[in-house]
Amino acid sequence: MTVAIAALAGLFGLMVGSFLNVVIHRVPRKESVVHPRSRCPGCGTQLAERDNVPVLSWVVLRGKCRSCGMRISARYPLVELLTAALFVGVGARFGADWAVPAFLVFTACLLSVAAVDIEHFIVPNRILLATVAVGGPLLLVASAADGWHHARDALLAGAIGFGLLLVVNLVYPAGMGMGDVKLAGVEGLFLGYLGVGHLLVGLFLGFLLGSVGGVALIASGVRTRKDHIPFAPFLAAGAYIALLAGHGLLDLYSR
Repeated sequence: MTVAIAALAGLFGLMVGSFLNVVIHRVPRKESVVHPRSRCPGCGTQLAERDNVPVLSWVVLRGKCRSCGMRISARYPLVELLTAALFVGVGARFGADWAVPAFLVFTACLLSVAAVDIEHFIVPNRILLATVAVGGPLLLVASAADGWHHARDALLAGAIGFGLLLVVNLVYPAGMGMGDVKLAGVEGLFLGYLGVGHLLVGLFLGFLLGSVGGVALIASGVRTRKDHIPFAPFLAAGAYIALLAGHGLLDLYSR
């Protein structure tokens, strides 16, 4: 059953990844993610259904527009494949759990927010609000099935995550944006469903990865000390690790 759910989650992830490409491209530009349909950025030709198949279309067309031959970024198939892989991880970790749909929504949020922050240095409110609007009711359904204490812990962890990073923002605004603060609140809502400890693990890993990653970027010359380094990708990575391995890490720490 778990293998079947993981496989289905992976297939679903390919389709969701295709939509996330639209979100990543349009949301920072304040465009609708629904209309118009996907078009070539070069010639404006609307993509046919056969040219919108996740990964496969990009491979068949060799990364070029069928109409004008303009190169299509490899980011598109990579996002689709990464979404599928992350969804497989969630399906394999939780199996036939009522909370899986909510965690898939959360995972999609983490990936899209990380991608946007890397390119534009922002954490869009539209993505966070949509995640809560869609994933929140799914968490309530899961809580109704598995126990209302999950909903209580989710709300508590959401407040803790928001509050902790808000303090950091107030103390050092240049190093912590309000987008990161709000992302921590969303992470708390979803990770808190599994227990407040999962949020603490996720935040710890996020700061750890951010510290190591920041030093590595500066040491390699990709960034300087004066450059802004996006923090959301590290927060997202820490949250995803906590989602899958939080129980094991907490058990290891307690021993």
